Amino acid sequence: SSFISVPTGGIFETVENEPVNIEELAFKFAVSNINRNRTLMPNTTLTYDIQRINLFDSFEASRRACDQLALGVAALFGPAHSSSVSAVQSICNALEVPHIQTRWKHPTADNRDAFYINLYPDYAAISRAVLDLVLYYNWKIVTVVYEDSTGLIRLQELIKAPSRYNIKIKIRQLPSGNKDARPLLKEMKKGKEFYVIFDCSHETAAEVLKQILSMGMMTEYYHYFFTTLDLFALDLEPYRYSGVNMTGFRLLNIENPQVSSVVDKWSMERLQAPPKPESGLRDGTMTTEAALMYDAVYMVAVASQRASQMTVSSLQCHRHKPWRFGPRFMNLIKEATAAAACHSRLCVCPQARWEGLTGRITFNKTDGLRKDFDLDIISLKEEGTEKAAGEGSNHLYKVWKKIGVWNSYSGLNMTDSNKDRSTNITDSLANRTLIVTTILEDPYVMYKKSDKPLYGNDRFEGYCLDLLKELSNILGFIYEVKLVSDGKYGAQNDKGEWNGMVKELIDHKADLAVAPLTITYVREKVIDFSKPFMTLGISILYRKPNGTNPGVFSFLNPLSPDIWMYVLLACLGVSCVLFVIARFTPYEWYNPHPCNPDSDVVENNFTLLNSFWFGVGALMQQGSELMPKALSTRIVGGIWWFFTLIIISSYTANLAAFLTVERMESPIDSADDLAKQTKIEYGAVRDGSTMTFFKKSKISTYEKMWAFMSSRQQTALVKNNDEGIQRVLTTDYALLMESTSIEYVTQRNCNLTQIGGLIDSKGYGVGTPIGSPYRDKITIAILQLQEEGKLHMMKEKWWRGNGCPEEDSKEASALGVENIGGIFIVLAAGLVLSVFVAIGEFIYKSRKNSDIEQV
Repeated sequence: SSFISVPTGGIFETVENEPVNIEELAFKFAVSNINRNRTLMPNTTLTYDIQRINLFDSFEASRRACDQLALGVAALFGPAHSSSVSAVQSICNALEVPHIQTRWKHPTADNRDAFYINLYPDYAAISRAVLDLVLYYNWKIVTVVYEDSTGLIRLQELIKAPSRYNIKIKIRQLPSGNKDARPLLKEMKKGKEFYVIFDCSHETAAEVLKQILSMGMMTEYYHYFFTTLDLFALDLEPYRYSGVNMTGFRLLNIENPQVSSVVDKWSMERLQAPPKPESGLRDGTMTTEAALMYDAVYMVAVASQRASQMTVSSLQCHRHKPWRFGPRFMNLIKEATAAAACHSRLCVCPQARWEGLTGRITFNKTDGLRKDFDLDIISLKEEGTEKAAGEGSNHLYKVWKKIGVWNSYSGLNMTDSNKDRSTNITDSLANRTLIVTTILEDPYVMYKKSDKPLYGNDRFEGYCLDLLKELSNILGFIYEVKLVSDGKYGAQNDKGEWNGMVKELIDHKADLAVAPLTITYVREKVIDFSKPFMTLGISILYRKPNGTNPGVFSFLNPLSPDIWMYVLLACLGVSCVLFVIARFTPYEWYNPHPCNPDSDVVENNFTLLNSFWFGVGALMQQGSELMPKALSTRIVGGIWWFFTLIIISSYTANLAAFLTVERMESPIDSADDLAKQTKIEYGAVRDGSTMTFFKKSKISTYEKMWAFMSSRQQTALVKNNDEGIQRVLTTDYALLMESTSIEYVTQRNCNLTQIGGLIDSKGYGVGTPIGSPYRDKITIAILQLQEEGKLHMMKEKWWRGNGCPEEDSKEASALGVENIGGIFIVLAAGLVLSVFVAIGEFIYKSRKNSDIEQV
């Protein structure tokens, strides 16, 4: 059979530095490639007439379209830009010639134009896809950066989102003309805008990415999303290892082997010609525009093959006489995808759809807009290469990883699992240098003592440095330790501004904070924390009460002065009672001369002095050689012995404690004791988590304590723990601090002690900026160290001190003169007294005898 020639027309814009644009090249490539495919086109050949016009010249576009229609064309391709395409579309619609479009076009209210199809995905669908991704990533604050006003139309679904979802959207416009986006990027960096959606051309995207890199915004904390469907074609090799999160859409179905073969042919042709200057594209890459143009030509070719007995006639714009085969050919083009499916493989079902370079192609019946298409969700990756059919494709697209698919009917389907993401994070941590902020605090971070000058991380030692080393060994990152500039942990002032290590994480001046940084509710709202590597609580540090020597008369201390007085009075009272009863009872009188039973002389042993001697002897647990004979006197004696038994036993039991060093009881035993008094001043480290705990607490005792501290801020709050410890040692001051720090201090200073138990329970964690990809990996590493017992070993290493002697020593200490010297004094005094009494007795007796002799 003879060949049928089907003429087509193409109108393409040219710019100064680009004499032939990419769509014209794709159009020519498609026609020549399809004409060679004799399976598809056994007896049909496509011919073309190409007209070039200046950009935005709609009058010239209309004139050239009329020229081509006069020559006679079955379909008209192009132009690309909105103003020109509308002019050409209205002419084609009037003359009923199919108009094939491959670029996004501003939607019109009037969709009755039956004679056009647009292979570019529907703008509203792409907008929905962007919104679905924002919701999937759970972004709460999003910045939309658009190039021109059409961007706002394209993203209207997203821009309407705040009214329906809990999303805040900031809208910014890229500067037109000079392309210098750095002032805009600087504002975004200052405003901490980490989730950014760019709606711009791929040329602008390439330029903006260079400026993002120069601004230091190409880090793992930023996530950039580009709506251009040509993101995959950009040369992003310089950004691959920055850790930045970059996501986009891809319409080109490169996983299909048939598509890959076409793409490879295109690449080979393009690599022979010099690339478009400063386009930012990889050499030889097939763009989405080129792929859409190829699919458009393919559809027209399939329709032409099926259009038997179709004649192309010359049409005049001014006559308004339409092409009689127009409606039929238009329907054949719209049905071309099903026909191509049957052509390219066995037609199993009538619903079979042809897979073009850009996937499934179907159109709405009411208008020529494309429906039911798939968008690959692609993400920039560091490791490995994405397996795609064909070596060329694999080489071109290896920097991208497909993480999901968005379908215009079924919505978003993410295929990249959390497990895969965590693996990627591990890979991204390897050999990455992280800035670690910390604070000097014994024994967590200390300056290393050395005779030689030390530099970098070698300047420091401590628990946190050992922890960092272990984390580095597990995860493979390199770290640089820097002390926090203001020397503070991180607290919020009345204006809501943060300071210390927390601020450095918020400002992304550091990647990690490895320090005794407490996990708190307010901090968790502005930064992220790993699982705690140490658990603790707030307690009270106070100096130990000073012990005092008991004194030489400490043997009197077991009984109070009142008791001593009562015992003495009791002894005198018992002596008097015994004397009276002994006189009263007849059984205490006896005959001193038993050999003379008739003697009238009787005596009684219990004189007043002897009765007192009996009482003193019993009290001293000694015998007095006086034995009561009567039942009544024996009752008095027995009761007195029982009394002395209890008194002496109590005295003996209490004597040991008073002969050793006296223990002064601490004036405070708990936080309640502190709150109830004002004599002992107390406080915490300024802008630390302990201070924040009391500041935010709703418990009455702690509210009262905070009121005390805040009223004496200049004296109650200290700059750091060292200053607080010095105050505890030198003044009447109690420091509220973490129990782990108290444990460390009391191991090294025996004059300090912990008062009471824990006021609260909390933990120290590794701090990271919000959304940091490192947090989960560090948490897993910390749990691994915990299970291996390394965290406990590190704590033992840094906390174990010389140790202080136990307060309750099990071995009895020898008593010295200072303990029982008073007994010797009493003994000496007694002996001296006895000598003087003896002298007195001698003098008295001598005088009495001399008086008798004189008489």
